Amino acid sequence: MVKKMKTQEVQPNVANFVKSLRDIGYTFEVAVADVLDNSITAKANNVKIFCIPSPSLSFALLDDGNGMTNGELVDAMRLATNDPDSSRESDDLGKFGLGLKTASFSQCTKLTVLSKKNEVISIKQWDLKYISESNRWFLITPTIKECENNPLYKELKKQDSGTLVIWNGIDTFTKDDISEKLDTLRDHLSLVFHRFLEGVVPGKKALNIYVNNIQLKPFNPFNPKHIATQQLLQEKIRYRDSEINIQPFILPHHSKLSQLEFEKYATKDGYTKSQGFYLYRAHRLLIYGTWWGMHRMKDAHKLVRIRIDIPNNQDQAWGIDIKKSTANPVSEIKSDLKRIIQQVTVKGSRPYTGRGRKIEDRTTTRFWELKANNDKIQFTINRNHPIIRELEEGLDEGKKRLLNVTLMGLESYLPLDAIVAQLNSNPLKVNQESLLNENDIKTLVDSWRSKGVSEDFIKELLRTELYKNKEEFFDNARS
Repeated sequence: MVKKMKTQEVQPNVANFVKSLRDIGYTFEVAVADVLDNSITAKANNVKIFCIPSPSLSFALLDDGNGMTNGELVDAMRLATNDPDSSRESDDLGKFGLGLKTASFSQCTKLTVLSKKNEVISIKQWDLKYISESNRWFLITPTIKECENNPLYKELKKQDSGTLVIWNGIDTFTKDDISEKLDTLRDHLSLVFHRFLEGVVPGKKALNIYVNNIQLKPFNPFNPKHIATQQLLQEKIRYRDSEINIQPFILPHHSKLSQLEFEKYATKDGYTKSQGFYLYRAHRLLIYGTWWGMHRMKDAHKLVRIRIDIPNNQDQAWGIDIKKSTANPVSEIKSDLKRIIQQVTVKGSRPYTGRGRKIEDRTTTRFWELKANNDKIQFTINRNHPIIRELEEGLDEGKKRLLNVTLMGLESYLPLDAIVAQLNSNPLKVNQESLLNENDIKTLVDSWRSKGVSEDFIKELLRTELYKNKEEFFDNARS
């Protein structure tokens, strides 16, 4: 016999719950992307976004998707519309049925949605202040007149179908912040939805997104069309009943890029922080620039970016949150990812380690040497460089000691931190070789020739990095 449980219904304090609901941690651009997911799920081809300062600060997003009937709109406005465990269409970018509401509530106090289907426009509204005052989840049905002044309402009216989302009572930024917010938004949407913008998503036309009348261009973080980009062998991993596609890329070394292209693919976070995994669910970028604790961020691996494609039925395995901004794969998947990290980072460091080894190249006499001493690595000036030897021969013992102290001072106080910082942030602007131009070299050569330098010394000079590829200056000396 089952004992009957004593129960009591305790309603939440709606006013306090609303405040908690608003504080999930969305940024403006992440919130807009979450709303835009619904437009893609509704099979929209065009999305127009407007953020205007007057008569009051407001935001609007219009799509030309399937639209909703009045009943469908009421259901869409309900919190937790979807069962997260239910199966979804492969191109459905939602899961919890919370995105539209939580994303909007994070930015504004009044969410209005107009949707057109079968030539009928339906309107519903959540007003958080009204909900707090009444302590009930009362869904408002505004009149058309209340919404017709919105700049995108007339466009919705002309369309066969579509949905218009309006935010009023925005309190996360001010009118003065609009320009900066929209710049950040454009960058974010161009990256997150780049495959939709490129038109490479199977079964879908290219998506057009406009932000305050400016059409977005896709930003593919892997720079796949560049001839120097390495696209390594793709790998497929089976997890339960689904397939995970993993595609590693190694971006071009900065010497292969223009300044503009280098800065573009560095992203606002820089190359070092942008290395790692890029997780896509149903072709939409969710998380990027992370190793999920399986590997340390290293400058030597800053060109490595690994694309992971998962279907939309693997959220639980990847720990994807409501905002789609955090994830952490289960241990079964991590074991495969660790193996891939090891394989790819070895290749990804070659553009830097390969260049680093040039300092040890025995075919060229260099000013600087790399020495290992008791587990320490030191950059030292090559005392056997022919120019330094020639200089020493003309000095007395006192000046030789002074020269040696000077060289040791240069070695000891080599500004490594500043060099690394500049190579990371402005590698194309760092150009030490230009400090000694061809005219300077010609002057030196003429001076040595006039002093009757030996043929052996000329040959030694030809092996130095200073005169590499400038043998034409010595043609007369050889003859």
